[in-house]
Amino acid sequence: MALNFISAQDAAEQIKNGDSIGLSGFTASGTPKVVTEALAEIAVKEHEAGREFKVNIFTGASTNDHVDGALARANAINMRTPYQSSPDLRKRLNAHDAHYFDLHLSELAQKMRYGVFGKLDVAIIEAADINDNGEIVLGTGMGIAPTIAMLANKIIIELNDALPKTLRGLHDVYLPADPPYRREIPIYKASDRIGSPILKVDPAKIVGVVKTSAKDGVKGFTEPDATTMQIGANVCDFLLAELRAGRLPKEFLPMQSGVGNVANAVLHGLGESKEIPQFEMYTEVIQDSVVELMEIGKCKFASTCSLTFSDDAMDRVFNNMDFFHDKILLRPGEISNNPEIVRRLGLITMNTALEADIFGNINSTHVLGTKMMNGIGGSGDFTRNAYLSIFSCPSVTKGGLISNVVPMVSHLDHSEHSVDVLITDQGIADLRGKDPVQRAETVIENCVHPEYKQLLWDYLKMGKGGQTPHSLNAALAFHTEFAASGDMRNTDWSKFE
Repeated sequence: MALNFISAQDAAEQIKNGDSIGLSGFTASGTPKVVTEALAEIAVKEHEAGREFKVNIFTGASTNDHVDGALARANAINMRTPYQSSPDLRKRLNAHDAHYFDLHLSELAQKMRYGVFGKLDVAIIEAADINDNGEIVLGTGMGIAPTIAMLANKIIIELNDALPKTLRGLHDVYLPADPPYRREIPIYKASDRIGSPILKVDPAKIVGVVKTSAKDGVKGFTEPDATTMQIGANVCDFLLAELRAGRLPKEFLPMQSGVGNVANAVLHGLGESKEIPQFEMYTEVIQDSVVELMEIGKCKFASTCSLTFSDDAMDRVFNNMDFFHDKILLRPGEISNNPEIVRRLGLITMNTALEADIFGNINSTHVLGTKMMNGIGGSGDFTRNAYLSIFSCPSVTKGGLISNVVPMVSHLDHSEHSVDVLITDQGIADLRGKDPVQRAETVIENCVHPEYKQLLWDYLKMGKGGQTPHSLNAALAFHTEFAASGDMRNTDWSKFE
């Protein structure tokens, strides 16, 4: 059947109040850009007329301002999962204007197929190319696209002419069978291809194709500063020590890296190190630094769910596809983040913490324990199953008003059982094989900023016994002091004696 080209407004009118919508993409990459903005305009008009208009949004990860930003400003989101990074949506979530449930990214697609969240009304999928048979070349991020294409009653395609047709062959579209019929996922090295280069959908479900020319618009990361450069150097020093000690194989192991300035700085540091051998990546996102690592021959191959490149880096890749085409593979999120594969390949995982406590627990999501920042993302998928799990963060933020290493995390995302190593700009804490007190001593000595070190030694001495010697009435004193005075350094333990 012939494709039906329609406007973004006409496409948005296919979506009704209360509908559940699935979106392609992972981060801003591969995410729809024009239909959701038209949907936000409809929501504003409906609200002005005194009518309710909200929808449920399922995505691969975070999106972009065209989705979360526009829909949040229009107060058009009833429920959102599994990850977000929009300031406008964050305000809605923390004010309870929108429901948000945080979920490990690898779990969403299969839970949708299991029927946990009910029916899916509409899928909006960005494409670089499509034919009348419903064969789609996806964009720069895959996310949950294969699952939503299968489940949705209606499919809307955003055909983006900013994407080159040479993206064909970069994707590896694969859906695992659901239990009890699931078999092993046959990936034994990062570059193994197991699926199809195209997404095949039922053309009868495609209600319209909307033409766009919008780029992903990913902002470039800031240049590494002294703090992030030191974190990167510390990570490299630790990995080199592991390599020299024989605890990493001489061939090295595939790497996973989270998102953000710290993660970008760590990868930059790996590229600068002459002793770190060539390596592959098996990860959920690759950033600008990976382009540079490939160009200098440091990164041989990257399996990912998303090309989260700035527009400049994306242009470099698009203009040199002959070089990059056999070095990158895009997979669905439930495959890029699959625990079975993480454990099999033996990944070195590097993720960022908002805060860590002296016993090795990690808070990835909640500022001061209450306000959602972004979400857990894929860090749990990787860190729990890693060969070597590293978390990093600056030792302090806000000019020292906040210590990112605290007596007890104000929200727990990753317990001490999943954390091998904590690294800050101050140093390295190898927590493997240590009991809680030994972990605390190692973290305080090596990772804590000098302005907080004595405070945390004093806290540890206050412990009331037991294997993990917390002082329960003082455990969150750093946080309550910041709420009271705006400076954790003012914490006075004598109040708790």
